[in-house]
Amino acid sequence: MNFLRQMFLFTKNNFIQLRRKWISLPLLLLLPIITIGLIVTIIVAFFSPPDSKPIKVGIVDLDKSEETQLVVEMIDETSQLGDYIKLANMSENEAINGINKNRISSYIELPKNFTKNLYNGTPVTIPIKGNPNQVTESHLIKELIDSVARHIRTSQANILTINHFAKALAIDDETRHDMLFEQFKNFLFYTIGKDKLIDQKELKNQATSSPTDYFSIASWFITISIWIFIIYTFLHREETQRIKTRMKLYGVIELHQIFARMLVTLLVTALFAIISFAILNYSLSFQVWGANYLRISIIMGLYSILLLITFAVIETLIAAMKLRLFLQLTILGIILMLSGSFIPSLYYPLQIQSFMPYIFSSVTFHWLQEIVLNGRYYADYLPLLLMNGAGLLILMGLSLGKERVQQ
Repeated sequence: MNFLRQMFLFTKNNFIQLRRKWISLPLLLLLPIITIGLIVTIIVAFFSPPDSKPIKVGIVDLDKSEETQLVVEMIDETSQLGDYIKLANMSENEAINGINKNRISSYIELPKNFTKNLYNGTPVTIPIKGNPNQVTESHLIKELIDSVARHIRTSQANILTINHFAKALAIDDETRHDMLFEQFKNFLFYTIGKDKLIDQKELKNQATSSPTDYFSIASWFITISIWIFIIYTFLHREETQRIKTRMKLYGVIELHQIFARMLVTLLVTALFAIISFAILNYSLSFQVWGANYLRISIIMGLYSILLLITFAVIETLIAAMKLRLFLQLTILGIILMLSGSFIPSLYYPLQIQSFMPYIFSSVTFHWLQEIVLNGRYYADYLPLLLMNGAGLLILMGLSLGKERVQQ
């Protein structure tokens, strides 16, 4: 009970100290916003991906049969060739003109007698006319069409088998043609409709795919960390040995003052953090709903407590003010660098990446990304809770041990 009473007294004094500095404190808190905002603007411009135009490819149908028209329609409508290749049906003159004027990278021909050759067992070829000015793109299209041609040659063997037995059964030509056409459609759907010609596996890098959102969240995270340092340092007062002795006579220990400063720092920072996140969310329209606000609050609260415990441990160990501030700033810089907010963790060496899940700032920023940018509706609080418990025990042990030594 005495511990809470002493802590409440110091908390009240800290709020009075902040109220006396109500003019200089807001200006001090605005400084990191302006500085980080300028840095983030430069970084976003660097990471913003350049606009890439899709590869344009023409399809020329010279056979004009029902089968080839189906092929052209399906290839024209499907998106299985990925986001970087755009296919368009056109005449041969339009395709040649497109090559000459550098409008398309290449064009694919479905030659005359394509269907007849397919049903009669003649090897089927799909010529490709490349653009000499776009050699790389033309080679890419050739590889894709070679993949299609292999599927067609495989299906041709099955079609010939069906055609052979259909002739043996004395089925009329129209019915036999319908059977072969159905078989052709089945293999066409298998080749284009089911299988993907380009097997896409996406590894999303938020820093490059959505740099504005990523670095906005990163700047908010960094700003809160700096606010915590500024307010905690602002509330620290150097006391003479006489005052320290007198306070001990009243049963005051160092933990009373530390916990009081931590509490005031958390409350003031939480207020500014809520306001700044609301402005950020309104400006960028993050997909954050309902309980995710609570998850973000819990994660940032646990992170803030751990950061304050780190500052308090350094303060307990080192009495010299200049050395203490230097170490606190250095540790803060290291914590932020390893969080992935300054430099995305993907760009660090693998040895450092394997160590980052054990750093509380990295864990915090990871879940912050997952919730705000990826729309997760869960978060793992256990690592941060365990780190908080361990940090609190270390702080209490060091502070109480120091009190005993000084007595």
